[in-house]
Amino acid sequence: MSLAPAADSAETAMAKVSLCFMPLVLAIILLSATHSEQHQSSQAQTLLRIVRFLNFPTVLNSWNNYKDLCNFEANSSLAVVCYEENITQLHIIGEKDAPLLPRNFSIDSFITTLVKLPSLKVLTLVSIGLWGPLPGKIARLSSLEILNLTSNFLYGAIPLELSSLTTLQTLILDDNMFSGPLPDLLSSLPVLAVLSLKKNLFNSSLPISLSDLENLRVLGLSHNHFYGEVPDFSRLTNLQVLELENNAFGPQFPKLGKKLVTLVLSKNKFRSAIPAEISSYYQLERLDVSSNMFVGPFPASLLSLPSMTYLNFSGNKFTGMLFENMSCDAELKAVDLSSNLLTGSLPKCLLSDSKDRVVLYARNCLDTRNQNQHPFPFCRNEALAVGIIPERSKQKQASKAALALGLIGAICGGVVLVGLIYFIHRRMNTNKTMKKSPPRSITENASSGYTSKLLSDARYVSQTMKMGALGLPGYRTFSFEELEEATQNFDTCTFMGEGSHGQMYRGQLKDGSFVAIRCLKIKGSHSTQNFMHHIELIMKLRHRHLVSALGHCFECYLDDSSVSRIFLVFEYVPNGTLRSWISEGHRRRSLTWTQRIAAAIGIGKGIQFLHTGIIPGIYSNNLKITDILLDQNLVAKISSYNLPILEESMEQGGQGVSSGGSLTSSGGSRMKHDDRTDVHNFGVILLEMIKGRPVKSETQVEVLEDQLEVALTADEAARRSMVDPLVRQTCLDQSLKTLMEICVRCLCKDPADRPSIDDVLWNLQYAEQVQDAWQGGESQSSEGSPVSPSIPSRLTY
Repeated sequence: MSLAPAADSAETAMAKVSLCFMPLVLAIILLSATHSEQHQSSQAQTLLRIVRFLNFPTVLNSWNNYKDLCNFEANSSLAVVCYEENITQLHIIGEKDAPLLPRNFSIDSFITTLVKLPSLKVLTLVSIGLWGPLPGKIARLSSLEILNLTSNFLYGAIPLELSSLTTLQTLILDDNMFSGPLPDLLSSLPVLAVLSLKKNLFNSSLPISLSDLENLRVLGLSHNHFYGEVPDFSRLTNLQVLELENNAFGPQFPKLGKKLVTLVLSKNKFRSAIPAEISSYYQLERLDVSSNMFVGPFPASLLSLPSMTYLNFSGNKFTGMLFENMSCDAELKAVDLSSNLLTGSLPKCLLSDSKDRVVLYARNCLDTRNQNQHPFPFCRNEALAVGIIPERSKQKQASKAALALGLIGAICGGVVLVGLIYFIHRRMNTNKTMKKSPPRSITENASSGYTSKLLSDARYVSQTMKMGALGLPGYRTFSFEELEEATQNFDTCTFMGEGSHGQMYRGQLKDGSFVAIRCLKIKGSHSTQNFMHHIELIMKLRHRHLVSALGHCFECYLDDSSVSRIFLVFEYVPNGTLRSWISEGHRRRSLTWTQRIAAAIGIGKGIQFLHTGIIPGIYSNNLKITDILLDQNLVAKISSYNLPILEESMEQGGQGVSSGGSLTSSGGSRMKHDDRTDVHNFGVILLEMIKGRPVKSETQVEVLEDQLEVALTADEAARRSMVDPLVRQTCLDQSLKTLMEICVRCLCKDPADRPSIDDVLWNLQYAEQVQDAWQGGESQSSEGSPVSPSIPSRLTY
């Protein structure tokens, strides 16, 4: 009996079933695509409503013709950052001193529109004319991590609803008109690290609850009307910046931790002595206590603190004798001792150690004819007038008086018994009152700390806009199947190499774009949540001069869902390494001199972003010329840098994946001058770009560095003899000399003698400008920003 008809019948039935379900599958696909398009359209409409609320400012003109807002081209005034098609960062920075928005503007309606972007993590609205009381409904943006509303016209109290933002790390409300007391509920923000309320109208004492913000690193309250004692901040063990300038705090010096880097107490009402413990604040770089009424001996040991660069004691009543043989730290750049009661001789180290140091000491009684000194009796008499009597001495005097009165009462007997009882009763009340009054202690106790440097200045927020869209797709999560398809199941023909950063594969996505995929193998048992903090940092590694991150993928074990591998997806840069365009003779595709300067500027901007564009900064990146890739437009991109991943899991689980280098320690602290390690490596790269031949050993670096130094002091012909012959006749001598100077300074053996990356960039842009002017081109930098031809180059050491 034949089974063929039955088989045919079964196949026919299956085909019919498949055809029946096909419309449903197509409908699901169409609905998914429609939902995604509707979601993006909804966000775009919200942004356009924001434009209308802000009265169509010039900086938002480009939004009128949006195509893909998640790939919107960021600039210094406007940036939009997306993650998985949701807007997570919005930055709008208007013109300086922008006027108020029109009278029909409603801050309440504006915030109501803004909260329709619920995935916002970073919100920067600076100098755009916002006015009115800040509505509490802004707390509906429950994922906010950074909120910056600087330079607007917001007034009234800080809304209590902000205390519900448990993920808020940075709150900056500088240069507004907020008033009233600080809410106690600020202490309920568990991860708040930066609180800056400068230039407002707050008028109250500080709540004691501020001392509960254990993660606080920066507290800026300058230029307000705060008053009274500063709370005990010795428990704020992470506090590194405290700025209280121009208020009415006092009279006692505040109790602080030992990790402070910047302390500004100027223009207040402090009247105590400086506690001896401040001499052990070894991380302190900037101390300003000027324009108060501080008294007592001048703490000369502060002059020799190892990190101190700026010291201002002017306008107080400090006493004591200075001596010529006192020591000073070489890093000290500015000292102001003016308008005190100091005598003796100015320490020689203040005047002889550094020619660049600024030292002011007028209106004291020092043994010098310089800077308008008072006669010695003036300081002696003034010092007697402001002497401090310790509380213990007062109590001893009171006890003696009570004893004397008791003896008198015993002699007088019953005649004056009633009067004596009345007198003793009053005296006892006086003693109780004295015991209740706070002691005027001269010494303070402070908690111990560890070596730490401050997170890079005020760039914490402003640099985040540089993470925006760069013509790249938005950062997203990839499926493992996508990566398998892109690499042909990780075929060996797609394998690019293996190192301390894991295995690297080249892949091609469905849209035809190429990507680089790094595979990190995980040891131990860790869930995906263990890595999300690091993934959020990797999301920020998007910059014009970095090989930027595009997404990630977790591969997990089936039995316990722990992570077995992490795949990090980066943009693919196909145009070879910088060395292949500079010094590899067998495939010579030489860059011109102008292109070499542009590449150097790009590398410098990439380093600057790694140091200051994300928190914590990434240092000691072990940069090599083979790690610099060029894209199709010859834009330089750093391809190897320290990935901020798995450090926590390595500590918890014992083993993890080495990311190939060091990251700043928890909280962004770093050793002094460790940013200059990358500056040195940059100098080696610059050396090869000038010479045009590979530099492969430290001995070779030292020899070539010596040759550059000799050439710098010789004539133009000697300098040109050092340059790659292919560009020797096309480089202007001033441009060449500037690059040689930068290179030599970057290669200094002492990290403290190397320039900052900011100064390196400044000089490179100067070299580019004079080169362009000589060639008859427009005087502009590689990024298009004008540079004045009259500005000389600079190097700060």
